[in-house]
Amino acid sequence: MESVLFQPLVDALASGQPQAIAEAANLFNAADLAEFIEQNIEGETGRALFQGLPIALRAKVLGYTNPDTQLLLTEATPLAELALLTTEMPSDDRVDFFNLLEEPRQKQLIKKLDQEDQEDLTALLAHEEGTAGALMSTDYAVFESGITASEAIDILRKTAESKETIYQSYVIDEDQVLIGVVSLRRLIIAKPDTVIDSLLATGLVTTHTNTSQDDVARLIAKYDLLALPVVDDHNRLAGIVTYDDAMDVIEAEATEDIHKGGTVSNLDSGITLASPFSLYRSRIQWLVILVFANIFTGAGIAHFEDIIGAHLALLFFMPLLVASAGNAGAQSATLVVRGIATGDVVNRDWIRLFNKELFVATALGLTMALTVWTVGMFRTEMVIATIVAITMIAVVLAGGLIGILLPLLLNRLGVDPAAASIPLITTIADVSGVLIYFSIATAILGA
Repeated sequence: MESVLFQPLVDALASGQPQAIAEAANLFNAADLAEFIEQNIEGETGRALFQGLPIALRAKVLGYTNPDTQLLLTEATPLAELALLTTEMPSDDRVDFFNLLEEPRQKQLIKKLDQEDQEDLTALLAHEEGTAGALMSTDYAVFESGITASEAIDILRKTAESKETIYQSYVIDEDQVLIGVVSLRRLIIAKPDTVIDSLLATGLVTTHTNTSQDDVARLIAKYDLLALPVVDDHNRLAGIVTYDDAMDVIEAEATEDIHKGGTVSNLDSGITLASPFSLYRSRIQWLVILVFANIFTGAGIAHFEDIIGAHLALLFFMPLLVASAGNAGAQSATLVVRGIATGDVVNRDWIRLFNKELFVATALGLTMALTVWTVGMFRTEMVIATIVAITMIAVVLAGGLIGILLPLLLNRLGVDPAAASIPLITTIADVSGVLIYFSIATAILGA
């Protein structure tokens, strides 16, 4: 289907005619062109299309590609052309691209930019990575207090093309202090001579340049904002974060949490573009750690060698019990980690969550114990089935409580709770399950 979709591009590139390539490119939006380029970046087709685009469209397309592709597309671009390309990029995309370059290339490039772009780029680079200041754009619509609706619309006509959005415009005083925000709708329906100060929306939501990008994304989602104004220590307007940038943050954070949940280190690019070595490096660390962690499971089994030797039927149920403990822990950990990520769960909730999980895990354990006891009665003697049923209650309860408490503990220590990954939780639950199982068996059956 995708090959059919992009067939006009393929045919135009095959012809080698610049006019045909430009006409074919006009049939697609920038995101689609970026997709085609990334699909064909290994060959010459992707680069040929990129070089055949007008500079303004090239800058827009570049913003939709991943960092590795951006470097591949621009590595051979002459410095003067690269300066034109970065000038055409939105300010936030420009900063992200600039940070990808090696330092010598950065120094050469910034000298080629005009003074205004140099100052803007330098100011944005000064903000710490992962904050609103590093995420924001300076391409916003702004008015000075006291002008009329007619004057504001005239300003928008002249400047709209270079702005991220004009649906919301910001009003400042002579000291650049943010006074409020006015919507395009209110400007249009207002009488031409209406002073814009009377059109400002109430309940202005802002954030600070040092606010984490996660909190910025939550604010935009909470208030359904098209853009969130960012202010400095003196309440001066520094930039805006748009909803599409917030979506990128949410996607990146979700991807990172999913990777951590699977004990995979974060990849700079997607799995399709990652090298085999990058994939190996992202996975080997936790796998080795979990190998050593599972040694404790084997040590636990060895410790109860006598009881196992006397009652081999116990081994039949061991995988079932430790798996149940791990599954229960993984379920509760997933709920807590997601709750922390969305702000629904905070550390002080631990007692309430503990008590709730105590009830839920006990109910789950009783239900599963009844099931496994019924199975056990057909496979072994009654005493073994009873041991297994009692153990099922205990291990599900233990797994559930571990899954609740470990993410909260890590969060309290300042460690990303996603590090309480499912493999880590299940490994701890496995060790606990073995010790609980054979301890109960020893207590009932004797050593």
